[in-house]
Amino acid sequence: MTAVELRENVLAAARKCGADAVRIAPAEPQAWTHERMSASFGRGDLQTWPYDERYAAKAADPRTLLAAARSVVCVAVAYASPPEKAQHGRGRVSNYAWSDDYHRRMRVLLGTLAGELEALGATTAIACDTAPVAERAFAERAGVGWIGKHTNLIAPGLGSYVFLGEVVTSLAIAPDVPLKKSCGACTRCVTACPTGALRGDYTIDANRCISDLTQRTGPIPRELRPLIGTWVWGCDLCQDACPPTNRAPRTAAAFAPVDDETRAPSLASLLRLKSGEFKRRYARTAIGWRGGAILRRNAAVAMGNLLDRADVPALEEAVAGDPHPLVRGHAAWALGRIGSPRALAALRVRSEQETDELVFDEIRAALLSHSQGAPVE
Repeated sequence: MTAVELRENVLAAARKCGADAVRIAPAEPQAWTHERMSASFGRGDLQTWPYDERYAAKAADPRTLLAAARSVVCVAVAYASPPEKAQHGRGRVSNYAWSDDYHRRMRVLLGTLAGELEALGATTAIACDTAPVAERAFAERAGVGWIGKHTNLIAPGLGSYVFLGEVVTSLAIAPDVPLKKSCGACTRCVTACPTGALRGDYTIDANRCISDLTQRTGPIPRELRPLIGTWVWGCDLCQDACPPTNRAPRTAAAFAPVDDETRAPSLASLLRLKSGEFKRRYARTAIGWRGGAILRRNAAVAMGNLLDRADVPALEEAVAGDPHPLVRGHAAWALGRIGSPRALAALRVRSEQETDELVFDEIRAALLSHSQGAPVE
């Protein structure tokens, strides 16, 4: 088989497996990627996740995943469904989490493609988000797309709503060249970010990113809670503001929403979500790995931002009876934000009963703010 035939066979196999875009990168260490990631970790841009210099070194070198690596087959699969209209009393969920967990589907695609390459005598290793591979950097090097100012990969004709995956292989496949494209002077994504997480220089402070804030396990900083709106998992604001992404079709039938509750859950139902129900509803989605308390916390924050007095009974119930201090504390903040007589009375009652120091601090801060005539933030 000639080098041209090998390349065409690999590309055809990837498309047959379901890839919407496929390009080849050389399996060489990327010094620039290593430096960029090291600088980001050094600035503390990603404190939510336990990444460090060692991770940066691994992610920039495919040989960490496969010692015999010579090529990286980079694939992209479009997943965008038509956007969800905002509904009062319902939370917002990022488009990527509306369907069955993409990790499983991508691993099937990548595993099938790896099998095709192994039939040619290659050794392979696959990566999809969970392995130490700088996916966007290698996809950009391969020419699948370019990394936008929102730090997501933008694939021509597909936009940034794409799942990425890689098959690292011992086959020497002729590589593609990077695209000569950038975001130019466009800063729409930067302007669209409520928390100022995007710097405009193609870097992000993930500690301020709504998507990361809704997935962290600890308290959400009080000063950032009002900026989250009704997002209860992830955030799509920067991508929705991106012109190439807006021009791309949003008809990925394979990633259609599981149901309306997954796409736009009732905040009241989410705040009362029990462990067993969480598993039944979300185990099959990309939300399922974190746990029900995180979603209940996020629902409380969303209610605090809606400022609807009709939510006070549910928040009262949460601040008094939720087993997780994280949820009780954020429910206290939400009651303080609403600030109705009933909400404040509930906080006063709970202040006499709460034994967790962090929750008590949230209650005290909410009540103190109102005593001073300022809104809770």
